[in-house]
Amino acid sequence: MLDPLMVRLIAAPINRAGKALAARGVSANAVTIGGFVIGVLALPALALDFPTIALVCIAINRVADGLDGTVARETAKTDFGAYLDIVLDFIFYGLVVLGFAIRDPGEAVVAAALIVSFIGTGASFLAFAVIAAKTGIEIAARGEKSFFYSGGLAEGTETILFFILVCLKPDWFVPAAMVFMAMCWITVAMRIFQAWAAFQTPADS
Repeated sequence: MLDPLMVRLIAAPINRAGKALAARGVSANAVTIGGFVIGVLALPALALDFPTIALVCIAINRVADGLDGTVARETAKTDFGAYLDIVLDFIFYGLVVLGFAIRDPGEAVVAAALIVSFIGTGASFLAFAVIAAKTGIEIAARGEKSFFYSGGLAEGTETILFFILVCLKPDWFVPAAMVFMAMCWITVAMRIFQAWAAFQTPADS
């Protein structure tokens, strides 16, 4: 829901930083992988109850996620780069939630349910992108993408805000997760309805 606004707010500084990295010979895949490795460190940080350190790792990961696209546009965009970006993003999201489950096993059931909701939003997102690519649907409001980015109530910006909240207030994890889960399932329903409205033509035999 907030992603189009966030794109407008951060586009200029991200583009400048990405161009600077590209000029120094840094590849987009290196930015993607480096950001992912740092993001993974949020898992042990949360498990050991260092949420502030986890928040720093999450922030660096998200900055890298914005930078890699600019670097790719300045150097060489590849389908593998787009693939790697989205795969590592979804793994990263799940690992952060797993960190909270390890931190407090009493919250593990809620964390597991939240991961299921992430699977729902991820599946609805990727399935829509596959069919949109087949039918030629495009969108520009969310920045230049290598795939169709279907919207919803819980998108990347909302997920980051959720992570910031629960890292700053770890004891709020359960109620915050319950609210965010509801947002995720509303997003899944929205995307299913969007798909129903957009993909009414018969599939090619």
